[in-house]
Amino acid sequence: MNITHTPGYDNQPSFTPDGAAILFTSNRGDTQTDIYRYDIAAETTTRLTNTPEGEYSPTVTPDGQHISAIRVEADGTQRLWQFTLQGAGAALPPPTLVLERVKPVGYHAWADDHTLALFVLGSPNTLQLADTRTGVADTIASGIGRSLHRIPDSRRISFVRKVSATEWWIESLDPATRATARLVRLPETVEDYAWVPGGSIVCGRGSRLFWWSGNSGDDWREIADLASAGVKGITRIAVSGRGDRIAVVADGRTDP
Repeated sequence: MNITHTPGYDNQPSFTPDGAAILFTSNRGDTQTDIYRYDIAAETTTRLTNTPEGEYSPTVTPDGQHISAIRVEADGTQRLWQFTLQGAGAALPPPTLVLERVKPVGYHAWADDHTLALFVLGSPNTLQLADTRTGVADTIASGIGRSLHRIPDSRRISFVRKVSATEWWIESLDPATRATARLVRLPETVEDYAWVPGGSIVCGRGSRLFWWSGNSGDDWREIADLASAGVKGITRIAVSGRGDRIAVVADGRTDP
Protein backbone atom coordinates (compact mmCIF):
# COMPACT_ATOMS: atom_id res chain seq x y z
CA MET A 1 0.00 0.00 0.00
CA ASN A 2 1.23 3.47 -0.92
CA ILE A 3 0.54 5.53 2.21
CA THR A 4 1.68 8.94 0.96
CA HIS A 5 0.36 9.49 -2.59
CA THR A 6 2.15 12.84 -2.84
CA PRO A 7 4.40 14.14 -5.62
CA GLY A 8 6.89 15.66 -3.17
CA TYR A 9 9.41 14.38 -0.66
CA ASP A 10 8.37 11.52 1.65
CA ASN A 11 11.15 9.79 3.54
CA GLN A 12 12.69 8.38 6.73
CA PRO A 13 9.90 6.18 8.13
CA SER A 14 9.95 4.85 11.69
CA PHE A 15 7.29 2.89 13.55
CA THR A 16 5.87 3.94 16.89
CA PRO A 17 6.74 1.42 19.65
CA ASP A 18 3.24 -0.10 19.58
CA GLY A 19 3.42 -0.58 15.80
CA ALA A 20 0.14 1.29 15.32
CA ALA A 21 1.60 4.19 13.34
CA ILE A 22 4.47 5.27 11.12
CA LEU A 23 6.27 8.58 11.55
CA PHE A 24 7.85 10.08 8.44
CA THR A 25 9.28 13.26 6.93
CA SER A 26 7.31 14.98 4.17
CA ASN A 27 7.30 18.13 2.08
CA ARG A 28 3.76 18.84 0.89
CA GLY A 29 4.13 21.99 -1.16
CA ASP A 30 5.72 24.02 1.63
CA THR A 31 9.20 25.51 1.63
CA GLN A 32 10.31 23.10 4.36
CA THR A 33 9.72 19.53 5.54
CA ASP A 34 7.58 18.57 8.52
CA ILE A 35 6.88 15.42 10.50
CA TYR A 36 3.71 13.41 9.85
CA ARG A 37 2.12 10.34 11.44
CA TYR A 38 0.24 7.67 9.49
CA ASP A 39 -2.19 5.65 11.63
CA ILE A 40 -2.32 2.19 10.11
CA ALA A 41 -5.75 0.98 11.26
CA ALA A 42 -7.55 4.23 10.41
CA GLU A 43 -5.47 4.86 7.25
CA THR A 44 -5.25 8.54 8.20
CA THR A 45 -2.35 11.00 8.21
CA THR A 46 -1.77 13.70 10.84
CA ARG A 47 0.70 16.56 10.69
CA LEU A 48 2.85 16.64 13.85
CA THR A 49 5.03 19.68 13.14
CA ASN A 50 4.18 22.89 11.29
CA THR A 51 7.17 25.18 11.60
CA PRO A 52 9.27 27.55 9.48
CA GLU A 53 12.19 25.17 10.01
CA GLY A 54 12.60 21.75 8.41
CA GLU A 55 12.43 18.55 10.47
CA TYR A 56 13.83 15.15 9.52
CA SER A 57 14.30 11.60 10.84
CA PRO A 58 11.48 11.40 13.43
CA THR A 59 12.02 8.87 16.22
CA VAL A 60 9.97 8.19 19.34
CA THR A 61 12.16 8.92 22.36
CA PRO A 62 12.85 6.27 25.03
CA ASP A 63 10.26 7.80 27.38
CA GLY A 64 7.56 7.17 24.77
CA GLN A 65 6.21 10.70 25.17
CA HIS A 66 8.14 12.69 22.58
CA ILE A 67 9.66 12.64 19.12
CA SER A 68 13.30 13.44 18.49
CA ALA A 69 14.13 14.83 15.05
CA ILE A 70 16.85 16.65 13.19
CA ARG A 71 15.86 20.29 12.67
CA VAL A 72 17.39 22.48 9.97
CA GLU A 73 17.28 25.86 11.67
CA ALA A 74 16.85 29.27 10.02
CA ASP A 75 20.61 29.73 9.59
CA GLY A 76 21.10 26.20 8.23
CA THR A 77 22.36 24.70 11.51
CA GLN A 78 21.37 21.05 11.94
CA ARG A 79 20.78 19.97 15.53
CA LEU A 80 18.72 17.39 17.39
CA TRP A 81 15.43 18.64 18.86
CA GLN A 82 12.57 17.10 20.84
CA PHE A 83 8.86 17.58 20.05
CA THR A 84 5.58 16.54 21.61
CA LEU A 85 3.82 13.48 20.19
CA GLN A 86 0.42 15.16 20.19
CA GLY A 87 0.76 17.02 16.89
CA ALA A 88 0.89 20.58 15.60
CA GLY A 89 -1.00 23.21 17.61
CA ALA A 90 -0.55 26.59 19.26
CA ALA A 91 -1.42 25.25 22.74
CA LEU A 92 1.30 22.61 22.69
CA PRO A 93 4.64 23.12 24.45
CA PRO A 94 7.45 24.40 22.21
CA PRO A 95 10.20 22.01 21.07
CA THR A 96 13.41 21.80 23.06
CA LEU A 97 17.03 21.26 22.07
CA VAL A 98 18.42 17.86 22.97
CA LEU A 99 22.09 18.64 22.29
CA GLU A 100 22.95 22.31 22.04
CA ARG A 101 26.60 22.11 21.00
CA VAL A 102 26.64 19.09 18.69
CA LYS A 103 26.23 19.99 15.01
CA PRO A 104 25.70 19.44 12.13
CA VAL A 105 23.74 16.29 12.99
CA GLY A 106 22.34 14.24 10.10
CA TYR A 107 20.89 11.11 11.77
CA HIS A 108 20.55 9.66 15.26
CA ALA A 109 19.63 6.59 17.32
CA TRP A 110 18.92 6.22 21.05
CA ALA A 111 20.92 3.60 22.98
CA ASP A 112 19.07 4.43 26.22
CA ASP A 113 17.31 7.42 27.80
CA HIS A 114 20.45 9.57 27.80
CA THR A 115 22.86 8.01 25.29
CA LEU A 116 22.71 8.85 21.59
CA ALA A 117 24.60 7.67 18.53
CA LEU A 118 24.92 10.45 15.98
CA PHE A 119 25.85 10.74 12.32
CA VAL A 120 27.66 14.09 12.24
CA LEU A 121 28.31 15.58 8.82
CA GLY A 122 31.84 16.49 7.87
CA SER A 123 34.81 15.46 5.74
CA PRO A 124 34.58 12.62 6.56
CA ASN A 125 31.25 12.01 8.27
CA THR A 126 31.71 10.69 11.80
CA LEU A 127 29.93 8.47 14.29
CA GLN A 128 29.71 10.26 17.63
CA LEU A 129 28.41 9.05 20.98
CA ALA A 130 26.67 11.73 23.05
CA ASP A 131 25.34 12.01 26.60
CA THR A 132 22.28 14.26 26.92
CA ARG A 133 23.06 14.90 30.60
CA THR A 134 26.38 16.54 29.83
CA GLY A 135 25.90 17.58 26.20
CA VAL A 136 29.30 16.06 25.39
CA ALA A 137 29.87 13.94 22.26
CA ASP A 138 32.92 11.79 21.48
CA THR A 139 33.97 10.58 18.03
CA ILE A 140 33.94 6.79 17.68
CA ALA A 141 34.47 6.18 13.95
CA SER A 142 34.79 8.06 10.66
CA GLY A 143 33.65 7.40 7.12
CA ILE A 144 30.28 6.04 8.19
CA GLY A 145 26.92 5.72 6.45
CA ARG A 146 23.61 7.28 7.41
CA SER A 147 21.85 4.20 8.83
CA LEU A 148 21.99 4.08 12.65
CA HIS A 149 19.86 1.73 14.75
CA ARG A 150 19.54 0.37 18.24
CA ILE A 151 20.03 -3.40 18.14
CA PRO A 152 16.90 -5.14 19.51
CA ASP A 153 16.95 -6.20 23.16
CA SER A 154 20.24 -4.45 23.86
CA ARG A 155 21.90 -1.06 24.37
CA ARG A 156 24.20 -1.64 21.41
CA ILE A 157 24.02 0.50 18.28
CA SER A 158 24.60 -0.63 14.70
CA PHE A 159 26.11 1.58 12.03
CA VAL A 160 27.60 1.32 8.53
CA ARG A 161 31.35 1.63 8.09
CA LYS A 162 32.34 2.49 4.52
CA VAL A 163 35.72 0.83 4.03
CA SER A 164 35.83 1.84 0.35
CA ALA A 165 33.47 3.04 -2.36
CA THR A 166 32.10 -0.49 -2.77
CA GLU A 167 32.79 -2.22 0.58
CA TRP A 168 30.30 -1.31 3.32
CA TRP A 169 29.86 -3.23 6.58
CA ILE A 170 27.25 -3.19 9.31
CA GLU A 171 29.09 -2.95 12.61
CA SER A 172 27.97 -2.89 16.23
CA LEU A 173 28.97 -0.39 18.92
CA ASP A 174 28.87 -1.07 22.65
CA PRO A 175 28.31 2.36 24.25
CA ALA A 176 29.71 1.20 27.57
CA THR A 177 33.09 0.02 26.26
CA ARG A 178 33.16 1.95 22.93
CA ALA A 179 34.15 -1.35 21.27
CA THR A 180 33.01 -2.00 17.69
CA ALA A 181 32.64 -5.30 15.84
CA ARG A 182 31.79 -6.30 12.27
CA LEU A 183 28.48 -8.08 11.74
CA VAL A 184 27.89 -8.49 8.00
CA ARG A 185 28.89 -6.91 4.71
CA LEU A 186 26.04 -5.12 2.93
CA PRO A 187 25.06 -5.88 -0.67
CA GLU A 188 26.83 -3.48 -3.02
CA THR A 189 25.27 0.04 -3.20
CA VAL A 190 23.02 -0.67 -0.18
CA GLU A 191 23.43 1.41 2.99
CA ASP A 192 19.92 1.29 4.52
CA TYR A 193 18.70 -1.63 6.59
CA ALA A 194 16.43 -2.44 9.53
CA TRP A 195 16.54 -4.89 12.42
CA VAL A 196 13.87 -7.56 12.80
CA PRO A 197 12.89 -8.78 16.30
CA GLY A 198 15.07 -11.75 17.14
CA GLY A 199 18.24 -10.26 15.70
CA SER A 200 18.04 -10.62 11.94
CA ILE A 201 18.24 -7.76 9.40
CA VAL A 202 16.38 -6.79 6.22
CA CYS A 203 17.48 -4.42 3.46
CA GLY A 204 16.30 -3.47 0.00
CA ARG A 205 17.98 -3.24 -3.39
CA GLY A 206 16.03 -2.17 -6.44
CA SER A 207 12.63 -3.83 -5.97
CA ARG A 208 13.90 -6.75 -3.90
CA LEU A 209 14.10 -7.37 -0.17
CA PHE A 210 17.00 -9.30 1.33
CA TRP A 211 17.33 -10.94 4.76
CA TRP A 212 20.35 -11.80 6.92
CA SER A 213 19.81 -14.35 9.68
CA GLY A 214 22.03 -12.65 12.24
CA ASN A 215 24.45 -15.59 12.27
CA SER A 216 28.09 -14.94 11.46
CA GLY A 217 29.05 -16.52 8.15
CA ASP A 218 25.54 -16.46 6.69
CA ASP A 219 24.96 -14.42 3.53
CA TRP A 220 21.99 -12.31 2.45
CA ARG A 221 18.99 -14.21 1.06
CA GLU A 222 16.34 -12.71 -1.23
CA ILE A 223 12.93 -12.97 0.44
CA ALA A 224 10.63 -10.88 -1.77
CA ASP A 225 10.39 -8.94 -5.01
CA LEU A 226 8.00 -5.99 -4.81
CA ALA A 227 8.16 -5.06 -8.50
CA SER A 228 4.62 -6.29 -9.09
CA ALA A 229 3.42 -3.72 -6.53
CA GLY A 230 5.20 -0.94 -8.41
CA VAL A 231 8.00 -0.63 -5.87
CA LYS A 232 11.37 0.28 -7.37
CA GLY A 233 14.52 1.84 -5.97
CA ILE A 234 14.16 0.87 -2.30
CA THR A 235 16.24 3.06 0.02
CA ARG A 236 15.09 3.67 3.61
CA ILE A 237 13.41 0.79 5.39
CA ALA A 238 11.79 0.23 8.79
CA VAL A 239 10.32 -2.79 10.61
CA SER A 240 7.65 -2.66 13.32
CA GLY A 241 8.53 -3.76 16.85
CA ARG A 242 6.43 -6.92 16.46
CA GLY A 243 8.05 -7.72 13.14
CA ASP A 244 4.70 -7.87 11.31
CA ARG A 245 5.06 -4.83 9.01
CA ILE A 246 7.77 -3.32 6.81
CA ALA A 247 7.79 0.28 5.58
CA VAL A 248 9.98 1.16 2.61
CA VAL A 249 10.85 4.30 0.70
CA ALA A 250 11.02 3.72 -3.05
CA ASP A 251 12.45 6.37 -5.39
CA GLY A 252 11.51 4.67 -8.67
CA ARG A 253 14.96 3.59 -9.83
CA THR A 254 15.29 0.30 -11.65
CA ASP A 255 17.27 -2.59 -10.16
CA PRO A 256 21.06 -2.18 -10.32
